[in-house]
Amino acid sequence: MTNPYLPYEATIIERIQESPNLFTLRLCFTDPKLQSDYCFEPGQFNMLYLYGVGEIPISIVSDPKDEHIIDHTIRAVGRVTNAMSNLKPGARIGIRGPYGRGWPILEAEQRDVVVVTGGLGCAPVVSVINYMSHRRERFGKLNIVQGVKHSNDFIWRDRYDHWRELPDTKVLLAADDGEPIWPWHVGRVTDLFDQLEFNKDHVIVMLCGPEGMMRVVIKHMLEQGVAAKDIWLSMERNMQCAVGHCGHCQFGAKFICKDGPVFCYEDVKSLLGQRGF
Repeated sequence: MTNPYLPYEATIIERIQESPNLFTLRLCFTDPKLQSDYCFEPGQFNMLYLYGVGEIPISIVSDPKDEHIIDHTIRAVGRVTNAMSNLKPGARIGIRGPYGRGWPILEAEQRDVVVVTGGLGCAPVVSVINYMSHRRERFGKLNIVQGVKHSNDFIWRDRYDHWRELPDTKVLLAADDGEPIWPWHVGRVTDLFDQLEFNKDHVIVMLCGPEGMMRVVIKHMLEQGVAAKDIWLSMERNMQCAVGHCGHCQFGAKFICKDGPVFCYEDVKSLLGQRGF
């Protein structure tokens, strides 16, 4: 964008209710040139601004090659997100971005991929899974693992069913607490790791979710012989400015908003699990 500090007007083209407190806004800039010039990498985020209410960082979940819409999936948990949840198609909000570093797409080509998400924080990896599913021939075996606390927390069931039908793709789902009709694993997401199919010398691992979960997965992958440089994770902090000025998202000497949110584990391993970081 021309000015990283200035939100540009966008129209809500469609609103999709994903779950009781999760919704997707499909947006398009009101300026056709802005829309045609806009580009991003899977894993980057935008700052969405609701006039008179506030601004929040939200991951972009649409495909980078879609020139017509920009999708953001939002959980209604606070003042700004609850206000956005009441918006209808035709309403207008502000966008500035994209910001941050995305997933290592080029490094992942022709390699096996393991994507592990925990809790409800799976939006940052939805874009990269969508990207790979639309370009399946560029990547090796694809393993998608999703863990939730309760089976009722599981969203996008149709999307996971679609991914399961892709060639050389394994989808593994787990819930700590499963309802009687939950058809998949009940227990920890790490219980499923013996079903993963990948070459440890030729794999990229992408993680998103609670840091405790990611540390457990990283430990397992390292024990399996996966190199630290091949493990990537999306971090979450309180991002307010998105350009590294406010300091709210400082992560050691780094900033989540401009140095992340996607980091190579090798670069941040000394910070994970450290109080205050």
